[in-house]
Amino acid sequence: MTSSVSTPAAPAPAPAPQVRRVTVDEGSAGQRLDNFLLRELKGVPKTHVYRVIRAGEVRVNKGRAQADTRLELGDEVRVPPVRLPERATAVDKSEFVPPREFPVIYEDEHLLAIDKPCGVAVHGGSGVSFGVIEQLRRARPEAKFLELVHRLDKETSGLLLIAKKRSALVSLQDQFRERETGKTYAALVIGEWKSNQKVIDVPLLKFTGSDGERWVRAVTSSHDPQAEQAKRSISLVKVTAKLDGFTLLDVTIKTGRTHQIRVHLQHAGHPIAGDPKYGDFEANRALARGALKFERMFLHAKRLRFNHPARPEEQLELTAPLPPECDQLVRALSPSTTPA
Repeated sequence: MTSSVSTPAAPAPAPAPQVRRVTVDEGSAGQRLDNFLLRELKGVPKTHVYRVIRAGEVRVNKGRAQADTRLELGDEVRVPPVRLPERATAVDKSEFVPPREFPVIYEDEHLLAIDKPCGVAVHGGSGVSFGVIEQLRRARPEAKFLELVHRLDKETSGLLLIAKKRSALVSLQDQFRERETGKTYAALVIGEWKSNQKVIDVPLLKFTGSDGERWVRAVTSSHDPQAEQAKRSISLVKVTAKLDGFTLLDVTIKTGRTHQIRVHLQHAGHPIAGDPKYGDFEANRALARGALKFERMFLHAKRLRFNHPARPEEQLELTAPLPPECDQLVRALSPSTTPA
């Protein structure tokens, strides 16, 4: 009697990718062809995307196009079949991004303003797997377009704008670039800030430290060998409350440099409470070990003023209240003072 051993059937090959014809909608109108394809062909290396464009495999309205071709509403884009290498398809990193909504300050069909918590990056990168924008996209799979208008440091809380249409993104970023927005932050600094010190106009220089981290420093002398590389930076400061050993400030920035408020206030001799990078580490430790166990940086984007991207005659002014832990610290330092 003979026995037979059955061999498991080989898995069926994956279906060959097909040509797709995608119609450009409002969310993609005005976008460059290369950036449009990078979104449509997620996971495909940039070099391959540019190769198929140069080869003429990508067509816009049945004609050849260049990488920098601007797409218009209603254009038809021929997206060629592209097979990803196995190593690229084995793991979909987006599956590891937890969907998350954030407190909404304002929302309509053009934009979304959220109150970003402290400790959450705005996007993935530099050792951070994901941030606000990746989590929002996972939480809103039906959204065709979600893009950051600007950025906040991971340690900073408060107002963050997200565009829901490309036209809104372009309009809002133009306003930020032209300094036509009003951005005010609440900052608790160590020591007593002089009420007559209202303007900080000190150039700032970005550099990479020996630790590989990105840092910023103030440049105060024209004889500094890197003075020409520093960028003019202006912060307007207003005292909101004088507290026990601290001062609560409103800081409005006229320029949007990296770490601008943090470095300007430190340079003025009053670092931000809880700042892990430019702060007073002994004072930070005392706050963390105190009754309230305050363990974050006290910098909060509290007010944002801009023109609505679809209705330029309409000015929006949004506000985000102090987070509970910040409000509690202010009250503990001066029970009779309520922050503005």
